[in-house]
Amino acid sequence: MFKSLQGKTPWLVGSGLLILLIPGAFLLASPTANWLEKWQTTRVESLLEKDFQKPSAVLNFAALPATTRNTQLQEIAAVNNLSLERSRARYLLAMDLLQKYEGGPALRQLEGLEKEYPVLAPYILLKRGRGYELTNETEQAQVIWKKLINNYPDSLVVAEALYKLGKYDPRYWDKAIADFPHHPRTHEIIRQRLQENAKQPQLLLLLAKYATSDPQTNPIRDRLVKEYAVQLKAEDWEMIAEGYWQTGLYDKAARAYQKASLTPENLYRTARGRQLKPTPGDATEKNTIKTTYQQLVSTFPDAPETALALKRLANLSQSETAISYLNQIIQRFPKEKPDALLVKAERLDQLNRTAEATQIRQDLLKKYPNTDATAEYRWQQAEKAADAGNILKAWEWAQPITQNNPDSSFAPKAAFWVGKWAQQLGRQQEAKSAFEHVLARHPQSYYAWRSAVQLGWDVGNFNTVRQLSPSVIQASSRPLPPAGSAMFKELYRLGQDGDAIALFQAEIGNKAEMTVDEDFTDALLKLIRGQNLIGINQVWNLQDKEEPEDQQQWQRLRQTPEYWHALFPFPFTETILSWSQQRQLNPLLVTSLIRQESRFEPEIKSPAGAVGLMQVMPATGEFVAQQIDLKDYSLTNPNNNVNLGTWYLDYTHREYSNNSLLAVASYNAGPGNVTQWMKKYRTNDPDVFVEKIPFNETKGYVESVFGNYWNYLRIYNPEIAQLLSKYTQQNLNK
Repeated sequence: MFKSLQGKTPWLVGSGLLILLIPGAFLLASPTANWLEKWQTTRVESLLEKDFQKPSAVLNFAALPATTRNTQLQEIAAVNNLSLERSRARYLLAMDLLQKYEGGPALRQLEGLEKEYPVLAPYILLKRGRGYELTNETEQAQVIWKKLINNYPDSLVVAEALYKLGKYDPRYWDKAIADFPHHPRTHEIIRQRLQENAKQPQLLLLLAKYATSDPQTNPIRDRLVKEYAVQLKAEDWEMIAEGYWQTGLYDKAARAYQKASLTPENLYRTARGRQLKPTPGDATEKNTIKTTYQQLVSTFPDAPETALALKRLANLSQSETAISYLNQIIQRFPKEKPDALLVKAERLDQLNRTAEATQIRQDLLKKYPNTDATAEYRWQQAEKAADAGNILKAWEWAQPITQNNPDSSFAPKAAFWVGKWAQQLGRQQEAKSAFEHVLARHPQSYYAWRSAVQLGWDVGNFNTVRQLSPSVIQASSRPLPPAGSAMFKELYRLGQDGDAIALFQAEIGNKAEMTVDEDFTDALLKLIRGQNLIGINQVWNLQDKEEPEDQQQWQRLRQTPEYWHALFPFPFTETILSWSQQRQLNPLLVTSLIRQESRFEPEIKSPAGAVGLMQVMPATGEFVAQQIDLKDYSLTNPNNNVNLGTWYLDYTHREYSNNSLLAVASYNAGPGNVTQWMKKYRTNDPDVFVEKIPFNETKGYVESVFGNYWNYLRIYNPEIAQLLSKYTQQNLNK
């Protein structure tokens, strides 16, 4: 089974024609000509509609370098019959030529193409203008761009044409700012004008409003706060605060929210922002945070943010006071009541009010058996029983979680240990059913891998996973994104990333909340730009959207391969494969460790000083470089980093007789700690060892790395995917 790794609807802006008060600015078509062109376009669209559903050779070539794909594209483009494939080939050939500044040949590929390829017609005109520009026919370029504006007045590509025309007449840039303030190309115009004259607060506000998530906008916000505070309105402060919040500058966001309108969310973020960026040892700051939370509680007693504020206040308070805050949650927020009851029981234990705590937990079990709080309490009791050696009692506490709380975060672990404990009790059939339950209900979890091992699947155990080289099948073309216009989707699948990104950003505009599909599509665009940490985290956080419609969208999305490919992407494949082979390491294990260490960010640095893809400490890098005689290396260079990191991972494997559990734990916590734990716990059961790791960070790290490994295996290895599908399909059919 295992072989060596094989890397195998535009948003409408206004209506009618955009007409500038510039003589001869636009070419106005007659009604008859417009009607005829629309009829021809409709006819071509009808002919090509079925082609969009067919497999595409051109889309497979989209990711290849221009020199590699040129011959194949030329052959497809030379076909006489009208087809989507021919149009795609001509467009890609033209883009490759424009990249080489060969305007004349590009124009020949683009000539009349807008009539054959209506989904990209505005972009074809835009690129034709660029072709004329490269041949120094600037007047003809302007004619084409004006034709674009005239023929497609509602298209967002008009902003691109206005940007181009503005280089010849500045009034077009005025029009872009007025009509397309949300378009990234307009943001370029604004930034250029601010370079010419920095004292333009209205332009600063436009960037703060419409380039919200762009980190480059934070200096703009800083200037507004520092230089124009007295001119800002409450809504301006809220807009500035939202931008700071989205980009992780929580302390600045908190100060801005203080000057915004008094709303539950603004008050909560004022306090929470200060809490996320506290001043160490500042008692006054802590009191300010508590006072702001208390203001929220008193001003908006029934707001959802108030329940969060009460939780924060309980965490910030001594037990007696904390209980009073928890009681408010219990009385006023039914959905939050079970969690508050569990925390209250813990606080009562701290006050030695054991009888009250016991009664609360009894009520949890009886009245709220299906809640996450009850699942957490059951698991706590199961762990205590197992530690005391009472396996039957542990099984009895954990088993109901699998039925009553199947969606709890504790459910995969509980179901797996129900199986392990059933084995120890001699209940082999029950154990098998429990492991199969994990695979069916929680196929993406670390415990699904542990269950597959228990069922005898050839997926590698802790002491054998290093030696495996699983075959991997990757998609040959990009998936169809779930959101965005047809024009955007076509650009994205053709690999026209710059245009696709700009168009989608313009389509989204400055929406305060994106849908799940929009958010996922935005994450895909971050991944193709190499913003892997943000992109992966953005996909992961989709599950946190609370609206029922969002939850339904997320559940649908996570049934698709595209969702999992985005959550577990494969950057730097050739580099990882090359060094994994040289070190005789399972390449999926290396990929999984990199995903956990850096989220595939080559220049990322940890607070402790670790650098790059495999988070190599400078001292470790220097030591390894001496061993392999590597000179003039850089830890931010992916090839150097993976070279050094895989050597060290091989070293930790050799230190522990190729036991990947101990090697990976040592990579995180150091060999000294792992050796101490081995001596202290003296267990032959690796699952017990993982549970007993005393460092929560290392325990989570081990589970995450091997959970990653399992996910890469189940997503990209066809044999494991097929095996697993039998269980997941059975679960869907129930």
